[in-house]
Amino acid sequence: MDLKTIIFSREGGIGWARFNRPEKLNALNAGVYEDLDKVLEMCVDDDDVRVLVITGNKNVFAAGADIDRMAKGSIKDAYKITDRSLQIYERLADFAKPTIAAISGYALGGGLETALCCDFRIGDETAVIGLPEINLGIIPGGGGTQRLPRLINYSLAAEMIMLGEMIKADRAVEIGVLNRVVSAEDLESEVKKFADKLAAKPAMALRAAKTALRKGLNTSLKDGVCIEQDLFCMLFGTVDQKEGMAAFMEKRRAKFTGK
Repeated sequence: MDLKTIIFSREGGIGWARFNRPEKLNALNAGVYEDLDKVLEMCVDDDDVRVLVITGNKNVFAAGADIDRMAKGSIKDAYKITDRSLQIYERLADFAKPTIAAISGYALGGGLETALCCDFRIGDETAVIGLPEINLGIIPGGGGTQRLPRLINYSLAAEMIMLGEMIKADRAVEIGVLNRVVSAEDLESEVKKFADKLAAKPAMALRAAKTALRKGLNTSLKDGVCIEQDLFCMLFGTVDQKEGMAAFMEKRRAKFTGK
């Protein structure tokens, strides 16, 4: 892939997408969104990538957007920027495979919104997160006001958004924005362990679980249960379902193939 702002690599069944604009604290711009779109396009059809990890460097995950390019923008410019970013965020949120945001240092504004689109967020002890847009006379424009209160409770989300204050890793895990916090030196190894556990699960069942979870969030309980039932029954047509149940009855470890 021809990527200018992201470094992509594979390790086992894990794809690692690393933001790489250190001179701009990995601030998000049109180039980053285009590169992220390319990564998602490639990984969705690559059976060797079973889990996608999005990360930055040891100092910063992504510190928001390029404010210097937005400062003099018009309403039309703002729509143009957010139309494209929202398109990519939705694609990331709907990505068929498990996604993990590995956060070291700052994840602010669009950086946090990117992480909120992932299924899991693992931070190290240096992680600092926030949606500080209110301090610039705006509000989050990449889904932050919608995804954050769906992840944590309304009052806590309102506090983060309306005050625009940053919170550290221990507070972030306490309120449920981060799944867990690990030491800075262990971040990548702990993320890899977590990703390896996911990668070992049956791929079709993982996809069905993610679909049920995401679609269920935006519907009634009754309709959500129907979605779950259809996906549950569909899995009985997979090789992995037969293998998983046979292995259980035979008291052995299942060998899943993703079929």
